[in-house]
Amino acid sequence: MLPRAPLLVTLVNLVERIPLPEPSKKRGRGRPPVYSDRIIIKALVIMVIRRLYSAYSLLAFLEQDTALTASLRQALSTPGGRVPSRRTWERRLQALPDTLPGLIGCLGRYLVALLQPWATSGRAVAMDSTALRAKGGVWHKKHREQGLIPHSSIDTEAHWSKSGHHGWWYGWKLHFASTIAALWIPLAAELTPANVHDCTVAPQHLDHLPADARFVMGDRHFNTPELQTRCWQTNRLLIAAAGQRKPGGEVRRILHKLRHQAIEPFNGLFKNVFEWGGQVPVKGLRRTRLIVLGAVLVYQLVLLYQFEHGKPLGQAIKPLLRAA
Repeated sequence: MLPRAPLLVTLVNLVERIPLPEPSKKRGRGRPPVYSDRIIIKALVIMVIRRLYSAYSLLAFLEQDTALTASLRQALSTPGGRVPSRRTWERRLQALPDTLPGLIGCLGRYLVALLQPWATSGRAVAMDSTALRAKGGVWHKKHREQGLIPHSSIDTEAHWSKSGHHGWWYGWKLHFASTIAALWIPLAAELTPANVHDCTVAPQHLDHLPADARFVMGDRHFNTPELQTRCWQTNRLLIAAAGQRKPGGEVRRILHKLRHQAIEPFNGLFKNVFEWGGQVPVKGLRRTRLIVLGAVLVYQLVLLYQFEHGKPLGQAIKPLLRAA
């Protein structure tokens, strides 16, 4: 009997089999990259699972003389055995966040086709955002207006926002689109400063949804003419919460409850899995996008792993990642 590969190596190697978005037809100037995008994505998977939040900490981990790290070094090398240098890791990881929303959407569509979450339910998608508090202190409005940074721990790229559930918070918003079904599958994601309105990001989510998604549900903030038009153009129905005194209010109330039962538990589950109920572990918009969107990608990979190994889908994800 052949020895089974370590769980972390198995998850990293899954990157080889997932679909990637179509590359841009127009290539930029300079030499073509030596290391493929899949190698960089594999490194991000390791960083998220092992909580290594910089290229330096990733390399320090990979330099350890163990069977696990030897397998990971092989997974991160080219067919000729070349491994990226620290500067290459830093440069490629810095550019990766811009491609992650497209990758999450591509993998989300693949998982829907594979797992068939809507086989026994309506083909509905929920859109929402969840609060993530910035690492370090908060930058109060009066200090921001004065251009005064009272403490070096403050992440100046984050911002303030307010919600009925969280009250005022300083940090970020993770904008989500997820299936409404027995299995929650992330279909689209983006991270912005907390003051970015939900409806400005929602049109981007529509581009990543599966073609057979027919109902898009959100709260009243999504009830905009632009979203209504975009949904109509893609043969979808936007159902946004509105006052019950308006026509159809009782129906919208029932549908809003259905959306709430899907997206709110998923937001809580996601933050619990990666233990971000307090603060995100890094500072700066680009680094925070890298780690948080990378975590969404890891969540999707775990669903694929559970499907291929006959495990209950969407269950015990936190213990599984702890064991990796």
